Amino acid sequence: MSVVVSTRAIKSPPVRPAEVRRRAERMLAALRMDGAELSILLCDDATIHELNRDYRKKDRPTDVLAFAMREGEGGALHPGLLGDVVISMDTARRQAREHDKTVSAEVTYLLAHGLLHLLGYDHRTDAEDRVMRARTDALCAAAIARNRA
Repeated sequence: MSVVVSTRAIKSPPVRPAEVRRRAERMLAALRMDGAELSILLCDDATIHELNRDYRKKDRPTDVLAFAMREGEGGALHPGLLGDVVISMDTARRQAREHDKTVSAEVTYLLAHGLLHLLGYDHRTDAEDRVMRARTDALCAAAIARNRA
């Protein structure tokens, strides 16, 4: 399994990239995707705003973006290459305050949510949303389980 975490336009992330990588690896292990490759970018609102505008035609920042490599033409060439998850640390901080949780817990939630999008999950209907929320919660639990052991 290969998980790469990078940062852009953030001076001191509230969650260490190494911890994000470990949590992503635990999520992939829980999904039995040991051979998967995943890239994670921790960035600011301006960076994610630009990506959201350029790739999704939505001219605003968002909390998480997922760019799947398994979709479209050539998606089956390397099925282990999942894609990229981009997380805005600015938005994660705000949402953590709003939801009365730690920034680490919010980033873990956004990572799980983005990872599920890479795997084809969505939340366009209430039924899809219920499934995605349950799977997100399970991945978050897997990500932090070893920290408690």
